[in-house]
Amino acid sequence: MAIAVVMPKQGNSVESCIIVAWKKKVGDAVAEGEIVCEVETDKALVEVESPAAGQLLALFFEEGTEVPVMTNIAAVGQAGENVDDLRPGGAPAPTAPATEPAPAPDSPPATRNPQHPGADRLKISPRARHLAEHKVIDVSALAGSGPGGRIIEQDVRAAVEAQPAMTPLARSMAQTGEFQVPPRGSGVSGRVMSGDLTPREAAPAAAQPVAVAPAAGEVEIVPVKGIRKVIAERMLQSLQTTAQLTLNAFADARSLQAYRQQLKASPDALGLQKVSINDLILLAVSRTLPQYPDLNALFTGVEIHRYANVHLGLAVDTPRGLMVPTIRAANRLSLKQISAEARRLAAACQEGKIAPDELSGGTFTVTNLGALGIETFTPVLNPPQVAILGVGGINLRPVQVGSEVQFIPHIGLSLTINHQVVDGAPAARFLQALSQGLANIELLLAL
Repeated sequence: MAIAVVMPKQGNSVESCIIVAWKKKVGDAVAEGEIVCEVETDKALVEVESPAAGQLLALFFEEGTEVPVMTNIAAVGQAGENVDDLRPGGAPAPTAPATEPAPAPDSPPATRNPQHPGADRLKISPRARHLAEHKVIDVSALAGSGPGGRIIEQDVRAAVEAQPAMTPLARSMAQTGEFQVPPRGSGVSGRVMSGDLTPREAAPAAAQPVAVAPAAGEVEIVPVKGIRKVIAERMLQSLQTTAQLTLNAFADARSLQAYRQQLKASPDALGLQKVSINDLILLAVSRTLPQYPDLNALFTGVEIHRYANVHLGLAVDTPRGLMVPTIRAANRLSLKQISAEARRLAAACQEGKIAPDELSGGTFTVTNLGALGIETFTPVLNPPQVAILGVGGINLRPVQVGSEVQFIPHIGLSLTINHQVVDGAPAARFLQALSQGLANIELLLAL
């Protein structure tokens, strides 16, 4: 009997994966455990193995298709076996996952009450329901792309993206259904104002832009999918849903540099030569943050969850885009352990082998651009976290010492907070304490 190859579940936070490449074609012989295809989550590349030996009888999705987890993607069995009952939904394999078609530009956004009569009877994932309630999306108007028509998070996000940016007054007017909404308004960045709305019976025909075809080879079209799509969505969501404020400071870096030189010169048996300046910063954050629980927290929108342990997010630049693995309970780890874990997680991200659960659960994030010559910058929050620390490079800064001015190496620190739940004063006190700890790193290590 034919057996299905199933899109594997990749942790609790992954709802779908993209089929990157089929390693076998229909008719090929496969052994149990042999790689059938590679799939991409929003975080990593994963190899999918055959559950049995036999012949690859059918592929239900094409390369590049985004498929919900736990969905049949192929069938393995003996030549001639029928696989129709294994096809998703019992239908022929579609060329792309079913999604709700985007509304026409002049249609009012679907922003009705998500608690629509009968909404509770819909098949919808908890993450999708939470997002719909937060964004005020009527889930009863959505077509689910999940197994059995289940509405998943990407369906709600598609409905959110289809909405033009509008002022609160314009949105409330559009919700009545009596006005036409233009694809672009007269406000900042095309924001639709109340004056841009026109009564439906008097709506003018939308002007059609003239498309100018670019010269051959002039434009490279790069699909926004996988991790790039997730980064784009999360960065926009972060800025749209939080009140972000960034504080900048500079810490005396002489102690950091001197201690780093001591570690480089230490005996091989200690295994400390690979400890970096960034590792010392991670340790300083893990030791300072417990004194400021307001910053080591998550904000759900209605509750603030403060954590006793520091689960430290570490921003890693990879060929596939930005990833943020988590160093669990960093406040309980030694400098050597923090350094080793940071290297392990960064390597796993670079190689595309990071586990999905290792990319979640952070309570505070550190992102370092100092190696690229950046002094200070504005790091973007990683919701539901309420704070993120940006680290810049070490540069000489003039400091008055007695009656003379000396040039002393300082490291740039940029702290972004969600001002909805963290005030400026406690954030500044944390930044001040961290600066003092970095300036006296050996004393901080003794704690």
